[in-house]
Amino acid sequence: MAISKELLQELLKDYKSPEDLLGENGLLKQLQKGLVEAALGSELTEHLGYEKHQTGDKETSNRRNGSSSKSLRTDSGTIDIDVPRDRDASFEPKIVGKHQREIPGFSDKILSMYARGMTNREITEHLKEIYGTEVSPQFISSVTDGVSEHLEAWRNRELEPVYPIVFFDAIVVKVRENGHISKRSIYLALAINLEGKKELLGLWLGESEGAKFWLEIITELKNRGVQDILIAAVDGLTGFPEAIRTVFPKTDVQLCIVHAVRTSLKFVPYKDRRAVSADLKLIYGAPTEEIALTRLDDFSEKWDEKYPMISKSWRTRWTDLVPFLQYPPEIRKVIYTTNAIESMNYSIRKVTKNRLSFPSSESAVKLVYMALQNIEKKWTMPIREWTQALNYLAIKFEGRLPV
Repeated sequence: MAISKELLQELLKDYKSPEDLLGENGLLKQLQKGLVEAALGSELTEHLGYEKHQTGDKETSNRRNGSSSKSLRTDSGTIDIDVPRDRDASFEPKIVGKHQREIPGFSDKILSMYARGMTNREITEHLKEIYGTEVSPQFISSVTDGVSEHLEAWRNRELEPVYPIVFFDAIVVKVRENGHISKRSIYLALAINLEGKKELLGLWLGESEGAKFWLEIITELKNRGVQDILIAAVDGLTGFPEAIRTVFPKTDVQLCIVHAVRTSLKFVPYKDRRAVSADLKLIYGAPTEEIALTRLDDFSEKWDEKYPMISKSWRTRWTDLVPFLQYPPEIRKVIYTTNAIESMNYSIRKVTKNRLSFPSSESAVKLVYMALQNIEKKWTMPIREWTQALNYLAIKFEGRLPV
């Protein structure tokens, strides 16, 4: 409903400064108070069936019974309102419920700040400084606890039967339990769906990253409707490829090259890192597996005397390191590194960095979930060159993609 210019001019006739409009006793707060109280009065009239001050016979013996005061938290600060009452206490307000202490939308502001990594105490201070509204950390906890129901529904939703590419990884958070701080791993499965868009399939929390736990996760994905994964891109965890093939035996497993390079460089002092990195890039940048293997031999000849563990590590995992070499450039760019999930992990760490530790495992999962909801809003477009990549996958994995 539009507000007439005449009414706006009447409301603003005494306007001289922003304080008159936005201040503690400004017009905005007065309007909020007046509108809420007017709505409550209309609701009570509808409930009783007669207008205020109406004379004559009435259909009910119930009557108005004064009002009670209540403080409401709003985006512009706290307002004090008078809530009308009836004698038999059967009136149930809709716009502001009996136990409601905030205008709808206020909790959304809290959730938004929480999802961006602000701690409960930081949110409390921010609301007081910006809006002049005081809330306790306990109230903020109660607001964010309401996310748990949505989290569980999201974690148990049905998934698509086929995903062309799925990245698996884990991030580590610190949790304070029983007076001790320990590390927990939050496991993530990020898919590229048939439309070429990113889709987070789930998140799980375990004590440490392990192949056994990954097997449970992959089995859960299958139980939630996933029938096939064409390519799984994973980090270098021992036993992880075997865990995937146990559930999805036809899946091509690609170890993350970035993880492999990072692991290799742990053996190398700073003075040689640039040279070693350049020679490793010659291996994974080769046009074919045959050439890549020749370049690995050259690498061994050059560096084995100083760093023998590097070439040994690459040879041991060679079968799972080089599958991407059979693909054209548009698919190589997607799968040879877990950049997609590394980017997501970076965004999550930006949110969790303000917390030295979480008070519980549940609070850690809740914050990561809320952060992911914000991150997912940006995943509106398919990845680059997806049409060409999908056409190639349809030919290579004939009969495994829906027509």
